Amino acid sequence: MKFTNEQLMYMSNAARSGGLRAIRAAKSGHVGIALGAADIMTAIYANHLDIPRDRFVLSAGHGSALLYSVLKLRGYDLPPLETFRKLNGLPGHPEYGIPGVEATTGPLGQGVANAVGLAMATKIKKQTGKIYCLCSDGDLMEGVAQEAIAFAGRYKLNNLIMFWDDNGISIDGKALTDLNMPMRMRAAGFEVLKANGHKFSEINAAIDKAKKSTKPTFIQCKTTIGLGSDLAGKAEAHAMSLNDDQLAELIGKFDSAEGARLWERFVAPQPPIATDFDPKIPVNPATVSGGMASSRELSGKYLETLLGKNSLLIGGSADLAESTNTRVAGSRDISPTDFSGNFIHFGVREHAMAAIMNGLALGGLRPYGGTFLVFSDYMRAAMRLSALMGLPVIYVLTHDSIALGEDGPTHQPVEQLPSLRLIPNMNVFRPCNAAEVKWAWDTALGEVSRPSCIVLSRQKFAQIETPAGAEIHRGGYIIKEGSKSGITLIATGAEVPLAMAVADKIGAAVVSMPNVERFRLQDGEYKHRILTGRVIAIEAGATTGWYEFADGVAGIDSFGASGGGAEVYKHFGFDADAIAGEIIRKLK
Repeated sequence: MKFTNEQLMYMSNAARSGGLRAIRAAKSGHVGIALGAADIMTAIYANHLDIPRDRFVLSAGHGSALLYSVLKLRGYDLPPLETFRKLNGLPGHPEYGIPGVEATTGPLGQGVANAVGLAMATKIKKQTGKIYCLCSDGDLMEGVAQEAIAFAGRYKLNNLIMFWDDNGISIDGKALTDLNMPMRMRAAGFEVLKANGHKFSEINAAIDKAKKSTKPTFIQCKTTIGLGSDLAGKAEAHAMSLNDDQLAELIGKFDSAEGARLWERFVAPQPPIATDFDPKIPVNPATVSGGMASSRELSGKYLETLLGKNSLLIGGSADLAESTNTRVAGSRDISPTDFSGNFIHFGVREHAMAAIMNGLALGGLRPYGGTFLVFSDYMRAAMRLSALMGLPVIYVLTHDSIALGEDGPTHQPVEQLPSLRLIPNMNVFRPCNAAEVKWAWDTALGEVSRPSCIVLSRQKFAQIETPAGAEIHRGGYIIKEGSKSGITLIATGAEVPLAMAVADKIGAAVVSMPNVERFRLQDGEYKHRILTGRVIAIEAGATTGWYEFADGVAGIDSFGASGGGAEVYKHFGFDADAIAGEIIRKLK
């Protein structure tokens, strides 16, 4: 159905009124966008959004009160608007899982990249839906948004329609967007259209044209922040600068029974279509001859066995495909003219890669993406949102310690591994052999509500066989029995063979702990059974986190150094004789 401009104005005012009621009940929120962007969102939801074929992402997540109001009017079963920003009510920024909310947004720029990922997923799955995204001045100032915009233009995602709520205002005053944003967007490969964001005839005409474009489309919508209030057009309109009486007056001004009745023409939206991905992929463990291998090599070999088992497994890399072993035999490139492949070249855009992968996961795919562990710092905001949304994204993070060597301390991760373990709802695997690599991938693919980091080495190291019947699934297990010395060594990844060498010198037991989070969940009896006596952790990373389980730690709490990998490794004390001698001295 199509509504007239007059009907849309009634409907938009009803949306404004609902958003203001939510903000008034919460005594906090963002009034400016609730008043200024209501016409854009009403036009999209009332005249264009074909649910569930099409999707809408509010990248300007501070406009959540308006989004909840529109979703309520559109027929979604949401809690009362009066629960806005209250415990167990509607959250202060949109959160995935609320009916009609397609992505958790609020950190600016993330929603733009999520929308790009959704558009890519739609292309890969050969679906015909459009992805609509409303962004603010602040979104367009964020680097992740510009990375994702460049990516969308490169891949010619013509099913993406972005709206710029161009009110020229941000929290501190005049918005510091590019001097010529339309020119930037054209340079990125977008078709650029312009509309008065308060004239439905112009908004509708722009959307109709965007639907036919061969490029992603950017619609510049000139709007007035805080439209209709005493603070219209001012920075003070952004947040809660109106008192209760002023809000009550505005609610009365915009309240529209006719608008609410017009929204009632819609039936309740159908639930989203479930993904048909089957994570249980039966394969054999990867094997490596010669007794020496890097864990990135093991991962790549295992990944080869996974590709082709399910068409929804989509890989990618931030310009490091060969180094991360994420583009392997069976990988087929996705291109702007052919989306039938299974590998995406993200370019040097780590942050956008992570945020776009969130969009791919929201679109029903199972994405994995590779870069160096140290560059997880660039991705962290998007990785945190993967965990917050419960998306089973897989991050393949290689070059995992100072042992990578010659690239020096700028590329040698120290604090990244423990920092990733601090993210709630995040799996972090650091496997030491083929069996643990297989378990890491199988577990990550079996997840439905948790992202995973698979942390891998650049350097080759001795492969220690996991004993038959070992309980890898517990996250930590005895890989070498001790000789009653009363010492247990914990190690991960490439430090497991080092721990074995130390154990041979002092008669210690060795526990391989490829996943700290899983081990933490085990019962006390199991933990005490395998961590006996004095416990020493050995890992080429920052030491602090290990004191949860260990009495002492052999690690590194400084930046690394340039040099050969083995030389740097030994320079910082990762040497069996040095560690064994230090343990003996400390225990005397």
